[in-house]
Amino acid sequence: QVQLVESGGGLVQPGGSLRLSCAASGRIVSIATMGWFRQAPGKQREFVANVTSGGTINYTDSVKGRFTIPRDNAKKTVDLQMNSLKPEDTAVYYCNADVWSWSGRNDYWGQGTQVTVSS
Repeated sequence: QVQLVESGGGLVQPGGSLRLSCAASGRIVSIATMGWFRQAPGKQREFVANVTSGGTINYTDSVKGRFTIPRDNAKKTVDLQMNSLKPEDTAVYYCNADVWSWSGRNDYWGQGTQVTVSS
């Protein structure tokens, strides 16, 4: 099995920065894609950003220019560097990974970490 563990959530003021981290562990052959989703209260879970093992990066429009998504393939980690944070960024952020094990391919999720942007 595969586990994704997130860290780094918390409270930050508007305009501030926060860095989330996600570490994957378990019976992993390779990870095709790692990334982040978020879910605000009363809203559907939405895509934020992801990065492939080859370095291709995708961002949702609302975070372009503000967020970056560093990945370390060797350590099986992905971060989300969030700058110029806005109150509308407040959400539970979930790490996601598309993982190959010897038995096949599966999509995995972390437990979520709360990010609150408020004065």
